[in-house]
Amino acid sequence: MLDAAPVLDTPWVRDQFPAFAAPSLQGQAFFENAGGSYPCRFVVDRLHRFYLERKVQPYAPYEVSRLAGEEMDEARARLAVMLCVAEEELSFGPSTSANTYVLAQAVRRWLKPGEAIVVTDQDHEANSGVWRRLGEEGAEIREWRIDPVTGHLDPGRLADLLADGRVRLVCFPHCSNVVGEINDVAAICAMARAAGARTVVDGVSYAPHGLPDVGALGCDAYLFSAYKTYGPHQGIMALREDWARELPNQGHFFNGSILTKRFTPAGPDHAQIAACAGIADYIEALSAHHGGPATGAPAARFAHDLMRAQEIRLLRPLLEALSGRNGLRLLGACPCRGPRPHRRHGAARSGRTRRRSARPARNHGRRGGFLRRAPLARDGHRSRSRRAPRQLHPLHDRRGDRPPHRRSRHRAAKLIRAAQEGVCAS
Repeated sequence: MLDAAPVLDTPWVRDQFPAFAAPSLQGQAFFENAGGSYPCRFVVDRLHRFYLERKVQPYAPYEVSRLAGEEMDEARARLAVMLCVAEEELSFGPSTSANTYVLAQAVRRWLKPGEAIVVTDQDHEANSGVWRRLGEEGAEIREWRIDPVTGHLDPGRLADLLADGRVRLVCFPHCSNVVGEINDVAAICAMARAAGARTVVDGVSYAPHGLPDVGALGCDAYLFSAYKTYGPHQGIMALREDWARELPNQGHFFNGSILTKRFTPAGPDHAQIAACAGIADYIEALSAHHGGPATGAPAARFAHDLMRAQEIRLLRPLLEALSGRNGLRLLGACPCRGPRPHRRHGAARSGRTRRRSARPARNHGRRGGFLRRAPLARDGHRSRSRRAPRQLHPLHDRRGDRPPHRRSRHRAAKLIRAAQEGVCAS
């Protein structure tokens, strides 16, 4: 299906993002995946309109307040349709990290003594630390560890962790934060469900490549960031209704019966939630422009495949070139080695130490203006340095050799410079 997708109209896409026309940003490409994406014009327009015309307490009977509430409801309704979940199952919060923290506080009271949580060493801190800290309050923490050579999460190892029936929760990423491999979420969730466990999936690194069909994945909670999917700085959490009602309320006591408010301890950000409808606007416009469905879930699936196909077209030649380089090892599934290029995002490893690579990267970034720190610092989504062996460098931690990174001596530097020039010119 991905191979049959039409070619992405890149000039049209760039026209949907006002930042590309900003004079201060011309001729630059910011390779900092923790920084999120530019907001599309639909989001910018909606946010501007809300602050200009709707900045009142929403849901009152007077006209402006009614319109403010309707715009917030529109965002939830349209994104729920695209994610294939019920409208009341969608919650907004200040960030995915904050949403995960709130969910973990509910789980803390839900767990019983002696029950276990499975976490992975593929995660970043936001979907790992909060669950690991529950070990301080009596939960048993079991780590589902990646293969030390490939970085792959082997379902067979998960089966061993689930075997005694004490696991109540399995937390893992949709897309590896180590090698970019896309995990088989549906199969993992089915395995956990059969063992009596709930599942929490971190979709932060996957959703920017196309909104998933959360309903088909079968997870109990799915979290991602709106500001990494062309929207404002909000976190979005889809939480299955049956589990949401089973978990203790984390919101105001008088909102306990309202699912969309049970996991929002503070007041919602009215304007940014309303602006999230612009994400749906963009996805539908992207699909329609390329001959796909005009609205809803079909448009989201079409746009998903369109974006993934474009990424594969861009990455395949680079990965094929890198795979033939001496002194460089590709980690994760590679399209030049098999028929499933859609199962990975790219990562590479060379023999340089982290310190030797960081210095020239910083210098190059200062000259070009596209990096504020070394690539490793930006890739480790909010990870603290003392946690690097767990989040950033689990392969280094397992093998005892030098950590993986995305530069390989002068050859990779030339490739990266060429890639930067191509992005700026496209």
